[in-house]
Amino acid sequence: MSAYMIVFAKIHDRERFINEYAMPTAKLIGEFGGEYLVRGPGVESLEGGLFDGTSAVISKWPSKDAIKTFWNSEAYAKLKAARQDWAEAHVMIVEG
Repeated sequence: MSAYMIVFAKIHDRERFINEYAMPTAKLIGEFGGEYLVRGPGVESLEGGLFDGTSAVISKWPSKDAIKTFWNSEAYAKLKAARQDWAEAHVMIVEG
């Protein structure tokens, strides 16, 4: 069953985030079987407002296990750790 990784991020240093995290992560996502569906700033909530003004990323994967393999990989661990300095992220998996 396909699964989706949904990320909402409040980015503090957009230039470093894009150059040192987003670009190398995009390459890894493809290598691990994921594909981007949405990548963009400026989330606008219609109800609630928890993620207003954040950036959103939605990627599609072959399975929930594929996401977890990527997420727990050595290759991604360094990028994930670096991201902590430039952004606050909320990451979730949804099967569908």
